[in-house]
Amino acid sequence: MKRFKKIFKWIILPILLFIFAHIAVYTYAYLTPKLQIKSANQFTLFDNNNNVFFQGSGSKEWISLDDISPYLIEATINTEDKNFYKHKGFDYLRILKALFVNITSMSTKQGASTITQQYAKNLFLDFDKTWERKWKEMWYTIEIETHYSKDEILEGYLNTINYGHGMYGIENASRFYFNKSAKDLTLAEAALLTGIPKSPSNYSPFVDREKAISRQQMILKSMYDDKVISKEEYDEAMKEELVFVGQEEQEELSTIMYYQNAVLDELNELSEIPSTYLETGGLKIYTSLDLEAQRELEENIEETMPDSELEVASIMIDPETGGVLALVGGKNYNNSEYNRAISAKRQVGSTMKPILYYAALENGFTASTTFQSQETTFTFSNNETYSPQNYNGKYGNQPISMATAIAYSENIYAVKTHMFLGEDTLVDMAKRLGITSELDEVPSLALGTSEISMLEMVGAYSAFANEGYQIEPHFIEKVVDSEGNILYEKDNEKRAILNKSLTFILNNLLTATYDSAFIDYNYPTAINLAAKMHYTYALKSGTTNTDNWYIGYNKDVVTAVWCGYDDNRDLDSSEYKYAQNIWINSMEDFMEGKEDAWYEQPSNVVGVLVNPITGKPVTTNDGKQKLMYYIKGTEPTDSDPVFDSMLEEEIAS
Repeated sequence: MKRFKKIFKWIILPILLFIFAHIAVYTYAYLTPKLQIKSANQFTLFDNNNNVFFQGSGSKEWISLDDISPYLIEATINTEDKNFYKHKGFDYLRILKALFVNITSMSTKQGASTITQQYAKNLFLDFDKTWERKWKEMWYTIEIETHYSKDEILEGYLNTINYGHGMYGIENASRFYFNKSAKDLTLAEAALLTGIPKSPSNYSPFVDREKAISRQQMILKSMYDDKVISKEEYDEAMKEELVFVGQEEQEELSTIMYYQNAVLDELNELSEIPSTYLETGGLKIYTSLDLEAQRELEENIEETMPDSELEVASIMIDPETGGVLALVGGKNYNNSEYNRAISAKRQVGSTMKPILYYAALENGFTASTTFQSQETTFTFSNNETYSPQNYNGKYGNQPISMATAIAYSENIYAVKTHMFLGEDTLVDMAKRLGITSELDEVPSLALGTSEISMLEMVGAYSAFANEGYQIEPHFIEKVVDSEGNILYEKDNEKRAILNKSLTFILNNLLTATYDSAFIDYNYPTAINLAAKMHYTYALKSGTTNTDNWYIGYNKDVVTAVWCGYDDNRDLDSSEYKYAQNIWINSMEDFMEGKEDAWYEQPSNVVGVLVNPITGKPVTTNDGKQKLMYYIKGTEPTDSDPVFDSMLEEEIAS
């Protein structure tokens, strides 16, 4: 009797409780309103001309199960969920088996998700591995199983699953890969398509044909072993030569996927939008995408980047609104979906200097403020030393102006300015411009040694480009539900954070980076781009051992380009050319046919002819002269001091 009680307590009772709970949960689910799965998680993305550029998790054409090849249906069930027609959403024996395999192998190589679970998962915007999302996924699995037949569930799954390259739904995928309807797929074609959703970035034939065929053959072998197909069908499918037709279109679509992912990430963060599409169904998302700019940016990257592991990222943004016009998160989306433009934080190098120099202008510096250009070791009160070097090892060994320091990207001048202002000044200015990454108050911050995301940098530069207003970089302008109700609309109201006159001065200073008037003991850092420029730009490059940046702008657009390696290996000197070529070609393409969008001189700003290197007013002995700008009353004189002596006093104090 005692033995029976123990068996009842530890075995029979838990089973009875499980059965009771199972019945109760499914009964409750049955009493809840029926979910409209045909409209769930369907969304349409529009560019800034209101043209559709993407339709996701919902096809252009929802097709019935009768219009899908039986081979595709059989292959999907055999591969993804052999007991699909036998369980009620969860395959408990398969779950136990997967747990056993994973525990004994100390890995997570075997999963146990059913087709219904995968379908429920596809109804969510985000795929974060949180317990809350897992519970929601389980509940929606139960609700779907309660309210819909197995055929309806399978039909919904096949119409919404991701087959890679932006192809959601079997009809879209079938036409994309084989230029035929899903009902006309052969066994060999069906097996190939069935293998893709497990990992589209690995098993697409346009990514890795050999791997795609290998998985197809594995699926065919499994179908034969399980007696789903005959020996004759198996042999014929194995011998069939597959012909793919969608590669050209795929290349065009892949240029959009980084942007699309960024849109969905932003959508998921909007409090105005429900956490899932289950309640809304069929969202229309209007974005700031400039499809032509995106296409040109991608073409420039494809034509410029080498066939190596060197990576690239780029963003083009409208500085007036903050709308992202184009975005590339990596060289090849199919090889890597990691969005370097959004998620990566890298050392920004000398692209940090314009932020520093605006702060300097705000604190009384002018275009003619001079420091001595020479090798310098800074010694601080705690006897610590810091010895920055100019990138190419060239020094003027004379006083040089801020304009010259910008043209040559002088590190010594930048650190002296940073130390003179106080290390907190640059940090505060960066925060004012919207940079949220952690910045260290150290001497090297002026040289961009802190890591910042590209999206933060283009947001900061936009305040210079729009003459002093803070904007929020964003992708979504408006979201409308299936009934036409506006759920969200971006408020592009700007907030003044900078002085318009000082931004005018800085913007003109940043043209020195490609101005031949500054050719002297050194060359402007972007002088080789001057011949390609048909418009005026403010431009700053940034170079570290591991990162190469170009960020530039005018009133119409801010463009940033980065090149580097994901593993932070050092760049070769020959690899510094790629970012600048992508930047100039993309800017010139964007501006073609437009007026030169430069800035009007404010009434309190005056232009003075000066020696560009020294910043002093020109004399008859000066062979070079340059018109530079100053707030009235701060124009340079012959007797202006070199700031080194004052810097020494600042450090000493």
